[in-house]
Amino acid sequence: MKTIILGPPGTGKTTTLLNLVDEFIKQGIRPREIGYFSFTKKAALEAATRASVKFGLSADHDLIYFRTLHSLAFRMLGVTKDKMMSKEDYREFGLRCNIPIKTASYSNEDGIFNSDNEYLTIINTARVKRMELMDCYDLRRNLLDIERDTLFLLDQELKKYKAEKGLKDFTDLLEEFIERDISPKLKVLFIDEAQDLSHLQWEMVRSIWNKAEKTYIAGDDDQAIFRWAGADIDHFIALKNEVDEIQTLKQSYRIPGGPIHELSQKIISKVTNRYEKTYNPRQETGLLKYYTDITQVDMSQGEWLVLASANHFLNDVKELCELQGWYYQYKGINSLSLELLLALSNWEDFRNGKELNYLQIKNIYRYLGANVTPGYRDAKTLKAEEKYTIKDCMQNHGLLTDKVWYESFEGVDTITENYIRNMRANGEKINKTPRILMSTIHGAKGGEREKVLVLLDLTAAAIKQGDEDPDDLHRLFYTAFTRAKQELHIVDPRDFNKAYTI
Repeated sequence: MKTIILGPPGTGKTTTLLNLVDEFIKQGIRPREIGYFSFTKKAALEAATRASVKFGLSADHDLIYFRTLHSLAFRMLGVTKDKMMSKEDYREFGLRCNIPIKTASYSNEDGIFNSDNEYLTIINTARVKRMELMDCYDLRRNLLDIERDTLFLLDQELKKYKAEKGLKDFTDLLEEFIERDISPKLKVLFIDEAQDLSHLQWEMVRSIWNKAEKTYIAGDDDQAIFRWAGADIDHFIALKNEVDEIQTLKQSYRIPGGPIHELSQKIISKVTNRYEKTYNPRQETGLLKYYTDITQVDMSQGEWLVLASANHFLNDVKELCELQGWYYQYKGINSLSLELLLALSNWEDFRNGKELNYLQIKNIYRYLGANVTPGYRDAKTLKAEEKYTIKDCMQNHGLLTDKVWYESFEGVDTITENYIRNMRANGEKINKTPRILMSTIHGAKGGEREKVLVLLDLTAAAIKQGDEDPDDLHRLFYTAFTRAKQELHIVDPRDFNKAYTI
């Protein structure tokens, strides 16, 4: 028995799957007989955590098959971390072959291979797509300056290097899992985020479901945005011809009614190969606004998610935030460290007579530099169990100033000082995640916020790829637009020749 569950944006796909898990457990199926595999570590961990809380089970001992496919292969093969290719191994390999490799690694989150070396990228892409290396080269040679002979020889040298060192990579794990056919025997199998699986992963999934009594395959082909990394969306869509049942979740708990829902449907209807599906938005009507320039966007209030097709398109947004004094996060890094912001806040309290503890003072001393006597800067003369006034520290613990922060904190340049002043004037909260999160569309998949800002700019490579197969771009921006819970804001690109056209 095989069932496809289609989950449009915000329709509660994970909740639906866990409710099914609940039903099977109540029927007497043991948790160790249930497999729940997801494309990303985050999604797999979320499912395991929610299941452990809901059912009172141990994620480590009971829900042993709630994990990513890479993690399953790792476990079943008995591989240890020291036998996996590391960033340092790739750098050593690059030096041996006299090729520049600054970055090369498999993401622990989703197993996707990332490298600044295009030769390595093509080699891995061919493997996950189950293609001949030279066929993969032929598909990409118009986009890249790659030498065929070098590509072939490098592939051979990489195999030799791994064999010599006794090392494996994530792709090796999946290949060996399939070859050895070591799938666990399961009563029920759940495959989540199916739209993101590669051809190689689909082979692994099939080897697992061959030993399972029931299989549920959940995903949304409309949100398939990882084809560049090898995702085989055509395989997912073709499954409709061999499953017993197809279910579509009908109610979105995220997407508001009105213009946001209408725009998203307009975009996704352009995709030529997809599951035909409809879903109902929330009754609340959303807000849709267009802008000709990023400076027109007022992000002074509320929680925002700012999305672009590539990171460098977010630079103008960063500049705007810094000019206006808006607290933001970019690539997972806050615009100002929490340590510095806490030091500033605590310093003002300190100056106003409040007693601080050892950790608070130690953090302040980190930023005072020469305003603390050498030998006292590590705050070792302070006792962890006691609190101190600024007078205590000036008399006994090496503090040399009680002036305002911008006169006392060393290393804070004028631009940063003005940014901090504006942040504080705006009342920005520093004790939680910044209001404004910036990300690529790929990086924000699965996320949501009350207000979403999308930039329509495209790289030259994306434009070229879009000309050859526009479906990928339609899915990308559909995914971006459907992150919004209340408001969607869209900014025109600087160059209309390099823009996604709505």
